[in-house]
Amino acid sequence: MFRFFKNVSREMKKVSWPNRKELTSYTITVITTVAFIALFFFLIDLGITQILNLL
Repeated sequence: MFRFFKNVSREMKKVSWPNRKELTSYTITVITTVAFIALFFFLIDLGITQILNLL
C-alpha cells in the first residue's frame, strides 16, 4: 500500500499542470460548450413537445 502512494506521488510530479491563463481558457470553453449543448437539447425537447401536442 505504501509503495502505491509513493508511485502516485512520483507520477504526480511528472504532470504538466496548466497555468492560470490556460485554466481560465479551458474553463470558459467547458462552460460555453455545456451551455450550448443544454440549449440545443432544450430546443429539441421543446420542438418534440410541440409536435406531440399537435397530435
